[in-house]
Amino acid sequence: MHRRPMDTDIKLHMAPPLGLLTIVNLVRKEHRVQLENENIQQIHYDDAPDIVGISVTVDTLPRAIEIARRFREKGSIVVAGGIHVTTAFDTIPADAFDVLCIGAAEGTWPEIIKDFLDNNLKRVYRCPKLQDGNLVVSPAYDFLKKGEYLYCHVVHTSRGCPFRCDFCYNSAKAHQYLNRNIQDVLADIKAVRSRHIMFIDDNFAGNPVWTKQFLKEIMPLRLKWRAAVSINAAFDDELLDLMKNSGCQSLFIGFESINPDSVSGVHKVQNHTQEYEKAIRAIHERGIMINASFVFGLDGDTPEVFKSTLDWIVKNKIETVTSHILTPYPGTALYDRMKSEGRILTDDLTLYNTAHVVYQPRGMTRQELYQGYHWIYKEIYSLKNIWKRRPESKGIRAAYFTFNLLYRKYGKFTDMLCHLISYEKIGAIAERIAKSV
Repeated sequence: MHRRPMDTDIKLHMAPPLGLLTIVNLVRKEHRVQLENENIQQIHYDDAPDIVGISVTVDTLPRAIEIARRFREKGSIVVAGGIHVTTAFDTIPADAFDVLCIGAAEGTWPEIIKDFLDNNLKRVYRCPKLQDGNLVVSPAYDFLKKGEYLYCHVVHTSRGCPFRCDFCYNSAKAHQYLNRNIQDVLADIKAVRSRHIMFIDDNFAGNPVWTKQFLKEIMPLRLKWRAAVSINAAFDDELLDLMKNSGCQSLFIGFESINPDSVSGVHKVQNHTQEYEKAIRAIHERGIMINASFVFGLDGDTPEVFKSTLDWIVKNKIETVTSHILTPYPGTALYDRMKSEGRILTDDLTLYNTAHVVYQPRGMTRQELYQGYHWIYKEIYSLKNIWKRRPESKGIRAAYFTFNLLYRKYGKFTDMLCHLISYEKIGAIAERIAKSV
């Protein structure tokens, strides 16, 4: 992946690729498997595997095609899958890969292996939408080389999201939402061997009935956990209380914009900007931190959006912020609309990582959008605003300052320590700070 300007190598080493680990678990009983993550290691081209599987995001497609070429020259069959292939398979060059894997690995890889052994490989394999969460296979956690990752204790409880926001991959028809079997998730929590869990779902509370039952199940485990939810979860008092009592430390929420016109323009129907501050109070009253995500460059945005958003973030003491330049991913409703309007400015997919302006904004120039994106990151994580945003709850200040200072403000120094000591050990130190809450 390509790092954004504010990221260090910590971002690349944050967590292992659960999708690839799921495929490992699908095939390793009968076949020899090797997993390589180019974010953290060099690819070994000196071996000759029968099949090479590459997980592809939109900005890594050009690199994936180059990797595929080198292995195909050696006689390997190359299978491309992942979120970009599933979302926009019709944009993949016909000669780039031998096989396209569209949809869930559980419904494609067993057939790919069988057909390979029978010398009967097809060009495209599609997984029908999984009808049952019991069909989801657990990642092969024991396959990891843990010293290379900051957090290995990542668990997913669901696939997809019930909402269909225009700029999100979930707006594509190929994606679905379903919850896993609770007992399977509990087994994964046990497998990662940590009480500090990162639930890595698109929407941890997409099905509140399921989530409430799950939170009751994990209550005795005394976990400390984080997750991503949509903002409507903040208006369910029972759900928030269960989150607090089961060990929730932080919630990632896609606020996207404080401008109601900008939000409605991408059909984010669950967000009502006039209720944002009520939601924030409900979460903060329970001692839970907020990681707020914002998207800049929506059609309702003007150059004033950066200063007004910064003031709002500081006023509401948002603990951490993730910002993005609006990016129309191929295969999404947003891309289709902008393409039809002639607003897509480049087909260089390496730029589609939310840190570049790849379309024509409506309410500002490309330069104003790009400069504003950099400006607000710098201002949010200035020492002055880190201090102003400190939580009212003293119990979470240690975790707050750890993230804001060691990951964002002085991330380059922390990354140097990770290289000297190991990402796993630095992650463990951060865990101990968080567990002290």
